[in-house]
Amino acid sequence: MVTDTAHAEELAAPLDLLLTSSAMGMGRRMMPNDSWSRLAVHLARRPGVVGKRASALGRELVEIARGRSERAPARSDKRFADPAWQGNPLLKRAMQAYLAAGGAAETLLSDADLDWRDDLCMRFVVDNAVEALAPSNNPLLNPLGWKALVDTGGLSAVRGLRHFLGDMASAPRIPAMVASDAFTVGENVAVTPGSVVLRTDVFELIQYTPTTERVRTVPLLMVPPVINKFYIMDIAPGRSMIEYFLSQGQQVFAISWRNPDARQRDWDLDTYGQAILDALTAVESVTGSERTHLQASCSGGILAAMTAAHLAEIGQEDRLASLTLMVTVLDQSHAGFAAAALDEETAHLAIAASARKGYLDGAALAEMFAWLRPTDLVWRYWVNNYLQGREPAPFDVLFWNADTTRMTAALHRDMVLLGLRNGLTEPNSVSLLGTPVDLSRVTVDSYVVAGLTDHISPWQACYRSARLLGSKDPRFVLSTSGHIAALVNPPGNPKAAYRIGAPDDTDPGRWVDSAAQQQGSWWPDFTDWLADRSGPLRDAPATLGTTELPPLAPAPGRYVRSH
Repeated sequence: MVTDTAHAEELAAPLDLLLTSSAMGMGRRMMPNDSWSRLAVHLARRPGVVGKRASALGRELVEIARGRSERAPARSDKRFADPAWQGNPLLKRAMQAYLAAGGAAETLLSDADLDWRDDLCMRFVVDNAVEALAPSNNPLLNPLGWKALVDTGGLSAVRGLRHFLGDMASAPRIPAMVASDAFTVGENVAVTPGSVVLRTDVFELIQYTPTTERVRTVPLLMVPPVINKFYIMDIAPGRSMIEYFLSQGQQVFAISWRNPDARQRDWDLDTYGQAILDALTAVESVTGSERTHLQASCSGGILAAMTAAHLAEIGQEDRLASLTLMVTVLDQSHAGFAAAALDEETAHLAIAASARKGYLDGAALAEMFAWLRPTDLVWRYWVNNYLQGREPAPFDVLFWNADTTRMTAALHRDMVLLGLRNGLTEPNSVSLLGTPVDLSRVTVDSYVVAGLTDHISPWQACYRSARLLGSKDPRFVLSTSGHIAALVNPPGNPKAAYRIGAPDDTDPGRWVDSAAQQQGSWWPDFTDWLADRSGPLRDAPATLGTTELPPLAPAPGRYVRSH
């Protein structure tokens, strides 16, 4: 049965918008602009609708005051789970009035029938404003805060104030989702054994130690995002993608990007494209294989796809055995329009802001990501950390998320303009390393993974992106997960499922209705798919690296530890 989520409207922030908002700051995103004016105009043209909504809200507020309202939070809304929200008359009325007002605001926004760009902008503003005004965030109303105050003899207030001041002292100025010392890279995250076999100014290349006596001939090179550290692919034992691939006999290499600073301000798309080619050459040298599987995620997927197109353009596509893209958006269009929810002037202001500093701060990007899901990633921790004075629970994925990296000013510029103009959808409109990029020339077999509830890379956009490739044998996988859970998806989760099939329908909605659904993780399907394209088994190498590329340091290397 297809879930409603599968057919949900494609609402997620395109890459250019995220990178621009991060450079300009959260405050600018909330300030009045032309979208606000158009909302006012659209509502002014519908006075009857506005009056109807206002009257309905007024009547409901009267019913709430009289204690006759049946308004209740959704079953999945954990903000009001404490019994006091139902048992205490004052708290119940505050909760019901908030839910009624929030519902009216959302309804009015829908009634305005805005262009999707304006709707995206205003929905961000309205959603964040409504979430911020929740009575559960109010220290004078939330019963959890009062109970903690009583239980600790007032210490919870002291701890909460200390947490608040610490979080506001530096970016990102949001409640901490995990303690900074909850995990240690190389000790309890990123612990799969291996060695750095190549270190350049841009990246380290890690070769992982085989865990099977026999391995596949064709190796796998993994390219991480440029705005996060690589170890989301090696997050923890039992949940590590790299660990699992090794257990299936795959030879695995991974790029670990250097965390740049202002000295590397000029590193651009060409710099990172060349880095992938350098890593590919090193993998070939170490393994003796003439072909390599290329797997990449998110912004790393954009780089990998462009690099594959470059190889095709210069007649070297046969160096690739396949191309795998995970939660990667190459086509940032929406309903046929460019997905730029900003104008050229704003984009260039953002580019100038990062150029002055020399980089885009990863903490600013993490802050913007958090405000895309304020209930789960901001206000939940506001209550836990400040109102209750508690430490956030240790969670390795959130630790990784907080372990941010910077993006060079030149790469930020290139990525913003690439997204603003949706350049990868038009053959030869952008270039890499001196050659035009035409994704339809990438004919190697492709495996594209998307997350059903991804709020950063909407699955419909990933589906359209898969269709840009010229693969003769494409496979599209839609996992019942979000942006990160689509990657950290080990076998064994009874709730996991995925749909799979060739992206041969122009309409993503029709595809999802017809695609076969499988239970469990997509990892086993992927490793089987890789095995079919990885040649015969051979003895695992007794040592890592080669005479020319000897081991330089144990995994996870030096660059991943830079802050």
